[in-house]
Amino acid sequence: MPPCAVPPMLFLILDTIAARARLVLPVGLVLGILGGLVAPDLAPALQGLVAPVVVALLFLGVLRLGPEGVRAGLYGWRGGVIAVLALQLALPVAAVLGGQAIGLGGVVLAGVVLVLAAAPITGSPNLAILSGASGAVALRQLVLGTALLPLTALPAFLLMPGWGAPQEVVVIVLRLLVLIGLAGGLGLWLRHRGIVGGDPRSLRAIDGLATLLLAVIVIALMGAVGPALLSGSGAWIMLAGVLALGFGLQAGVLVVMHKRAPLVEVASLSQAAGNRNIALFLGVLPASVAADLFVFIGLYQIPMYLTPLVMGWVYRRMEP
Repeated sequence: MPPCAVPPMLFLILDTIAARARLVLPVGLVLGILGGLVAPDLAPALQGLVAPVVVALLFLGVLRLGPEGVRAGLYGWRGGVIAVLALQLALPVAAVLGGQAIGLGGVVLAGVVLVLAAAPITGSPNLAILSGASGAVALRQLVLGTALLPLTALPAFLLMPGWGAPQEVVVIVLRLLVLIGLAGGLGLWLRHRGIVGGDPRSLRAIDGLATLLLAVIVIALMGAVGPALLSGSGAWIMLAGVLALGFGLQAGVLVVMHKRAPLVEVASLSQAAGNRNIALFLGVLPASVAADLFVFIGLYQIPMYLTPLVMGWVYRRMEP
C-alpha cells in the first residue's frame, strides 16, 4: 500500500489499534456482553454485518500474506490434510459415539459436535498473526478444512439424530468456497500488481483494520451472552465448558506436536483445532436445535477472541 494511500490520521488510528490488538479483542468481548444488557437492539442490528465482515477478514488475511506468504503456507499440505481428517472427522465422530455411550445429549453434545466438525474460522489467519503464529499455515488449514468439510462433517451429521438433511451442508460449503476464492483472489491480485505493498506501514494498517473488524463481529455475536449469564448458573457452567474445550484443543495439539515442527507452525495448527466456524452450520440445522445453540455460540467466542492474548503468552514461554 503506497504511503499516500492511507491518510495520516486514519493510519495513526489503525496503527494504534494494531499495536494494542491483543487488548482490543477482549475489550470487544466485554462491550458485546454489556451491549446485550444495556442496548439489546445493538447486537441484532450488527448481525447483518457478520457475513460481509467475515469475507473482508479473509481478504485482509490474504492481502497481508501476499503471493509469497500463501505459497510458503501451502508447503506441507499433506500434513495439513492429515490434521483436517483428525480434527474434523475423527474427533466429532468420537464425540458423538462417546456422548451417546454415556447418555450425554441436548445442547451440550450438539455444541461440542458442531465445534469439532467445523472448519477453522475465516478470521484464523488474522488471529494467528496477532498471536505470533504462522498466518500462512493458518490460511492453509482454513482452505483445506473448508474444502474437505462436506466429506468430514457428514458422518457426524448422520450419527446425530434429528439434524435434518446433511446434504444441505454441501451447498453452504460450496458458497463459502466461492467467497474464499473471490476474496483471496482479490487480495493476491492487489499484492501481485503492487497496488498494495508489503511494507511495514501497509502491514500495520491491514492489522489495525482486521482487528477492528474482529471486534465488530464479536460485539454482534455476544448480544445473548450477558442476559444468559445473569439468568443463572447454567450459562456459567457452559462458559467453563467452552473455555475448557477451546483452550483444551489448542493445548492438546501443542503438547502432541511441539517437538515435531517449528513452534509458529504448531501454534497455527493448535489454533485451527480450537477456533472453529460453528456458525456455518446454523443454516442446515432444524430451527429448534439452532435456537438452543445461540448462547453456546456466543460463549464460544470468548476463548476464540482471547486466543491472541492467552496463547500469545503461552507461545512466548515455549520459545527456546
